[in-house]
Amino acid sequence: MSVLTGCRALAGLLLAAAALRASADTAPAPCSVTGIRNQVQCGAVTRALDPAQPGGVKIDIHYVVVPALARRKLPDPVFLLAGGPGQSAIGAAPQVLPLFTRLNNRRDIVFVDQRGTGRSAPLECEDPRYRPLAAQSDPERQVAEMAACREALRKRPYGGLRFFTTTIAMQDLDAVRRALGAERINLVGASYGTRAALEYQRQFPSHVRRSVIDGVAPPDMVLPQSVGTDGTAALEAMFEACRAEPACRAAHPDLRGDWSALLAGLPKVVTVAHPLGGQPETFTLTQDMVRGALRGPLYVPSLTAALPQAIAEAAHGHVEALVGLNSMFVARKGMALAMGMHFSVICSEDYPRMAHGADASEPPFGRDFTRLYERVCADWPRGEVVPAFYQVPRSATPVLLLSGGADPVTPPRHAERVARALGPNALHVVVPNSGHGVLGIGCMRDVLWRFIDAEDDRQALAVDASCAKAVPRPPAYEPLILVPKAPT
Repeated sequence: MSVLTGCRALAGLLLAAAALRASADTAPAPCSVTGIRNQVQCGAVTRALDPAQPGGVKIDIHYVVVPALARRKLPDPVFLLAGGPGQSAIGAAPQVLPLFTRLNNRRDIVFVDQRGTGRSAPLECEDPRYRPLAAQSDPERQVAEMAACREALRKRPYGGLRFFTTTIAMQDLDAVRRALGAERINLVGASYGTRAALEYQRQFPSHVRRSVIDGVAPPDMVLPQSVGTDGTAALEAMFEACRAEPACRAAHPDLRGDWSALLAGLPKVVTVAHPLGGQPETFTLTQDMVRGALRGPLYVPSLTAALPQAIAEAAHGHVEALVGLNSMFVARKGMALAMGMHFSVICSEDYPRMAHGADASEPPFGRDFTRLYERVCADWPRGEVVPAFYQVPRSATPVLLLSGGADPVTPPRHAERVARALGPNALHVVVPNSGHGVLGIGCMRDVLWRFIDAEDDRQALAVDASCAKAVPRPPAYEPLILVPKAPT
């Protein structure tokens, strides 16, 4: 969850043209979505932009239903709450639908584009991934571009940026539930979607049957400051994993020293081919840029495995691998965010609780991150957030919390305190060697199905998820041909 690579997990904007034409106040009608083989149903509900002004500006909240395969389906559908904030749930549907294959036999799967994303009054800014590399990490340019985007968004008919908070969005979600005629629903939230799921449950507890929250980002998390602490911990874990692995230790006997040497040699001018465009670019590489390049790969253990070699090469003058790993993360299908919606949420819910100007005490891994949010949020319209939003009430229904032990943004410490607040109906499962998001791990889709499909709450809370705990950490990557040191 971030404006840079740290927040581009589980996102996308791949809605098909037929789905885009779903009109307001329509019951679900047959349509097609790119990437989903079978025909689905598209619909929309009309909502007030400002809930306090029901006669004012209206927006359409679009959703897609993947119908259950069985004739006699169960009455409680599964709703996906997307990440970011800023992710289109409908856009992410083709990538995440395989996780719900068994659930989809007897339950509808519902993807709702949260207000500000996808086709629901989108607050999109220019996608920065194809910009020059230096521009992507230039804080002055980032602040200026977000200011320009903010002013452009405010000119739209739905440009009241104060009305895109999680609380209001979950009221939209409940309107979709009512439109579908479901008395109770099952929630599956990932990353920021876990915050959304907790807020829906806070407001509408009687309409929740089961919840699964993967990579728990609670409302009191205070992004982006937590990124410094959690990202630093993930980096240290990577150093320790290399030291504990004989082959990695032999290849990189002083990996921490390589990292320190890399940082000590910056800033410096480098020439690198743009990983997505292919054109060579010459720019000044800074410490903040290098730290930022590590955040994305730390999300995914298979990419983290390549960091020791990338750091070692960068310390000796070859930064191509480090830049390439970061681009591999951000360029994955469905990784774009609606950045206007992203800032409307973070600036309303997190920014007021930040310890402003605390750069000296914050780990270096997150200082540039915090400074960027502080500057953008200082002028971003902020919505009202009630104090109760930051409290997690006890749950009357089962909640499965999932954490990756190597997660650099939502590690287990966040889920632990949420589980305590939820009470005895909470089950927290930690997958030690997983990164950000564990539902994609082989056996976890079966755990998801058994938890939601269980007939009673006791059976749901007894679900066995030990299969994922044995998943090993990927071994460190070592090239067949070593990259030579740059001439001094």
